Amino acid sequence: MGKKTRAKAAPAGENPRRPCPCGSGKRYKACHGAGDDVIVIRPFEGLAAECDLVAMREFLPSATAPLPLREPGDTPVTLATVLPGAAAAVVRPDGSILLGMQVQAHSGDLSADLAKALRWAQTAEPGTSLPVVGPGVAGELVRLQDVLDPAATLDVTVHADFGWWIPPAEDGSEPSPDVTAALERANKVIMPTEPVPAPGVRSAYWVDTGSKAHLRWVRPEPEEALLAALARLQARGELALAEDARYAGSFRAHGLLVPVWDLDRELHAKEWTEPLSTFAERLETALGDDTPLTDSERRARDALAGKQITLR
Repeated sequence: MGKKTRAKAAPAGENPRRPCPCGSGKRYKACHGAGDDVIVIRPFEGLAAECDLVAMREFLPSATAPLPLREPGDTPVTLATVLPGAAAAVVRPDGSILLGMQVQAHSGDLSADLAKALRWAQTAEPGTSLPVVGPGVAGELVRLQDVLDPAATLDVTVHADFGWWIPPAEDGSEPSPDVTAALERANKVIMPTEPVPAPGVRSAYWVDTGSKAHLRWVRPEPEEALLAALARLQARGELALAEDARYAGSFRAHGLLVPVWDLDRELHAKEWTEPLSTFAERLETALGDDTPLTDSERRARDALAGKQITLR
């Protein structure tokens, strides 16, 4: 697909020669002012909630989290993995706001798309929804980094189904048959997923795919640093979580690396708490080792790099 060549006017208040608000270090004209095809590789960089956001965007099936805004108002805002119809935003009849993470991206900057959806929802009528963030949601460039508390992580709740889509009716009535059928269809595709409750560990999730169980752990470190640490552990035979939990590889998502381990399906998520805690200590030690890699560690790094795929 060829790069767009048409000029794009800067939003009101944006000087094309000034640094781009996304924090890339480039001039606005060479970054977000260049066109809709500009891709922000790490859209949530700078936020403490970055790993949580990546997990909710890429592999958590049904999860919600209160959105920690810089200036919280009277209207509660909840971030959700996916909303009915994969909507970008929903304003419930009581005025509360739901933002969807797993939506069709309009631009190459997911952070800006989410912030635009939030801005729309904050002025929309109760009982309305925004199917997609498109040209109709315009205005000055705003990103999640502009509206979220940068030091706050997300308090993620993983749900077993999509029952939270439908709030209880004030009159106690049951959902319509169409709504009930839609919920049943959505619930059928959920893969059982739970956080692994290990002390000091965030964004690590157990998932049962039906044929295998995995642990997926979103890591915040730069890829080169994390890969070197994993290589040190591999060279020492310490990369497995346990004897029956081998390292399967990793995938890249929104600028972060997500290591994956194959697990015994017979064990519950909570049974991986101790192995993950022990491994986390080994990993932190390896991350703090800044000595040059040995020959065996370099070979291990090259082998691990061959087990990586890129999702986003």
